[in-house]
Order: sequence, then structure tokens, then C-alpha cells
Amino acid sequence: MGCSDKEFCFTTNSPGETQALGERLARRLKGGEVIAFTGGMGAGKTAFTRGLAIGLGAGDVASSPTFAIVNEYRGRLTLEHFDMYRIDTWESLYSTGFFDYLDADRVLAIEWSENIEGALPEGTIFIDICPGDAETQRMITIRGWRGEL
Repeated sequence: MGCSDKEFCFTTNSPGETQALGERLARRLKGGEVIAFTGGMGAGKTAFTRGLAIGLGAGDVASSPTFAIVNEYRGRLTLEHFDMYRIDTWESLYSTGFFDYLDADRVLAIEWSENIEGALPEGTIFIDICPGDAETQRMITIRGWRGEL
């Protein structure tokens, strides 16, 4: 299946390449973007987010926020890294403070975004990460990005 003209498709062959793609996107972010990741456990969502943090000047600081729900990384722009794996009701989503972050001039990176699909704002950038043929290969599709990559 090929990429449509409204998508960007990439193949990465290592976690480092996945991270580098995140850095590449981060350099083009202006603030206010919501980035919604889908992909199974170990797909590379955190590696991509680590690249976002590095590209935004926060350093190599990103780790999975599974138990914290949200981690904050400060650089050129503030990156809020959410893990919605355990979020399964509107009440639990509200308890994360998620909606308070939407109006700010920061970047939101949301792992397990399919759990809050109905709450994602218009203009969300969707990034799907799937395993490729080799163990460390990833097929990455970016939808909703309206710039160059």
C-alpha cells in the first residue's frame, strides 16, 4: 500500500533513525501542534518523541510517561509527552489535565492516542508507527502535517 498525497511515509531501520525523523519534524514545529501516535507496544513512539525533544532543544530526556501520564520537556518550545495507555474514560482523561494543555503555545505528543480519539482537536498530526520486515525496521506514516519534511 502506497502513500497518498496527503501523507508522508518513511521507513526507518533503527531506533536512532526513528529518533532522527522526530528531530527533523521538531525543527519545523511552531508551537500549538498536537501529535497523536498510534502503534503497538515497542513500536518506536517514545524514540520518535525523544527525537522531538532533542529537536526542540530539550536534550535527550524523553522517556515513556506510562506511570506519570505526562512528562514535560523544556526547550525552544515546551513538549508535553502524554501516555494515554491507561486512560479509558472521559473522567480519567479530565483527571490528566489534558484539556488545560490544548490552548498553550507548546507541542503535545500523545502516545496511545486511539484511547482519546474523540478528544483530539482539529488539525492534529497523526503518526502511525508499524513494524517493518526487519526487527528494528519501522514504517512511519504522518498525516495532517501541512509543511515540508
